[in-house]
Amino acid sequence: MPPNAHQDAHGSNAGGLAVTTTSPPAAASNSKMDCFLTTACTPLNLQFIDVSYRVKQTTDRSSPSSSKAPPPGGRISAHSGSGAPASSAAEERTILKGITGEARPGEVLAVLGPSGSGKSTLLSILGGRRLAGRHTGTVLAGGRAPCRAVQRRTGFVAQDDVLHPHLTVRETLTFCAMLRLPRSAPGAAKAAAAEAVIAELGLSACADTIVGNAFVRGVSGGERKRVSIGHELLVNPSLLVLDEPTSGLDSTAAARLVATLSALARRGRTVVLSVHQPSSRVYRMFDSVLLLADGSCLYFGAGRDAMDYFASAGFAPGFHVNPADFMLDLANGFAQADYNVTAEGGNNVKQSLISSYNKVLAPRVKASIVAADHAQSGDGEQVPPPAESCSSTSWCNQFTILLQRSLKERRHETFTSLRIFQIMAPALVAGAMWWRSTPVAVQDRLGLLFFVSIFWGVFASFNAVFAFPQERPVLARERASGMYALSSYFMSRMAGDLPMELALPTAFTVVVYLMAALNPSPAAFALTLAVILGYVLVAEGLGLAVGAVMMDAKRASTLVTVIMLAYLLTGGFYVHNVPEFMVWAKYTSFTYYCYRLLIAVQYGGHLKRLLPPEAVDGEAGPGACVAALVAMFFGYRLLAYLALRRVRK
Repeated sequence: MPPNAHQDAHGSNAGGLAVTTTSPPAAASNSKMDCFLTTACTPLNLQFIDVSYRVKQTTDRSSPSSSKAPPPGGRISAHSGSGAPASSAAEERTILKGITGEARPGEVLAVLGPSGSGKSTLLSILGGRRLAGRHTGTVLAGGRAPCRAVQRRTGFVAQDDVLHPHLTVRETLTFCAMLRLPRSAPGAAKAAAAEAVIAELGLSACADTIVGNAFVRGVSGGERKRVSIGHELLVNPSLLVLDEPTSGLDSTAAARLVATLSALARRGRTVVLSVHQPSSRVYRMFDSVLLLADGSCLYFGAGRDAMDYFASAGFAPGFHVNPADFMLDLANGFAQADYNVTAEGGNNVKQSLISSYNKVLAPRVKASIVAADHAQSGDGEQVPPPAESCSSTSWCNQFTILLQRSLKERRHETFTSLRIFQIMAPALVAGAMWWRSTPVAVQDRLGLLFFVSIFWGVFASFNAVFAFPQERPVLARERASGMYALSSYFMSRMAGDLPMELALPTAFTVVVYLMAALNPSPAAFALTLAVILGYVLVAEGLGLAVGAVMMDAKRASTLVTVIMLAYLLTGGFYVHNVPEFMVWAKYTSFTYYCYRLLIAVQYGGHLKRLLPPEAVDGEAGPGACVAALVAMFFGYRLLAYLALRRVRK
């Protein structure tokens, strides 16, 4: 039995177990953020009992966003195993094995354990994130099954900082406040909320520095992590769940970050975080500790009582050591020669500690949770009030804000010298090659028109194919937070592309048109420009659709290259006598329709007699070409939108 030498402020017993018999602390009224919080932070006691999780070995777990969600209720029942094939058990791997614990308002619960111990999986379940696999166990928030109101008051910070790299810290948090705070709050109040979070998290010095990422230089890793926390802090969460928030930070930055989280907890929030290898000063900030090993619990209780418990279980270091390092050694099944091991079965450290926990601590943990549950029922603890609506602002406001953010995020690539050179150099070369060509030089002009069709088909589709694969992590995280509707994001993305997608083709067309001395009629020029711009939008739609369906930039770009190569061959310039069994391919090519329209514009009226018979006979008319391009414009974008709906929240 562990010694009863330590007693914490919450009434912890010998094993470091706390029995809460009083109501949780209220949020401090002198917080800097009191000026903008529309609803007081309601204390929320989180309890989890016998939480287990199994997943099939064949399931792709590389992206949590691609898996199915557990039911929203706290009592998560596994699918019935009766009647299942005998081989089904062999195909599953158990990640969590009956984990029980409690996270209280005003405290920081740290989940420790080596890699692969199940920390991230447990936090995902507690944070209500989507996971594949089979769940069992009970999760209670305020003594009740979590509901949508609780989910809206839960902040989840993933291990990776998924942010827009080219926005400044202030822009990032301001746009987040505009999207996430209630629609009843005026814009000035939302901007003030962002400024308050910046001050609260100590980001004032870098507020006007871009966030950056691994490829773009911006703020430091610790500051970027605080920006991610600020994203969730804007909604005044009662429960804040963080997966490896100190990953990649030095010891000083990690200590500062955990101190910030501890201060947030003291204002009445429940903070749950996973840490891989905390320093001793970071460990001292943990109120409660949950130690995992291979999905099993080795310890749950007050952080300062952990060493006494392990000593009572027969494992004690013979020298001064960081408690976290000692606990990780034990969780890895490693006991140094300097450790005093007196437990039976000491050769198998993990099994010995699992057995000790099940016999000694597990009954006390469950008894503590039951006592706390009864105390909450008697005190009438309230569940956080629901948000005003599922989305914090209207669809039109979402569209406007997302459009502004998209334009700011993409300003680094809009009309840059490299992009302008990429467009104007081919325009000048083409203009020089077809310098002042005459209408009677039909073959030369047809070659120019086909070059324009192929150039903009490849350029527009290939650039668009990277859009959604690159933005998928941000889209998944923001949709999980309920920041906006998918349709508002999609429409703002389409509108945000227009300035660059239309301005550069216009400049290209003007240069080539004048240098090559194409049809001088103003109507012919206007129609040529309209055909090219419409064609660019159709080609962009193809790239967006392929990117959204594949969601892998490398594979999607390869597929677009193959498609455009096929369109090159079926565009109507190289091959006129297409075999019967390949005729259908020509009519799926938007390059073919664009090429036919350009010919009709340049050689309309009396100039049509100059065309060779193969360029006139048996081909689609202008009306059919326009109809086909319009259908493709909407069809590709509809396909892209439907594919984006597969991106899990």
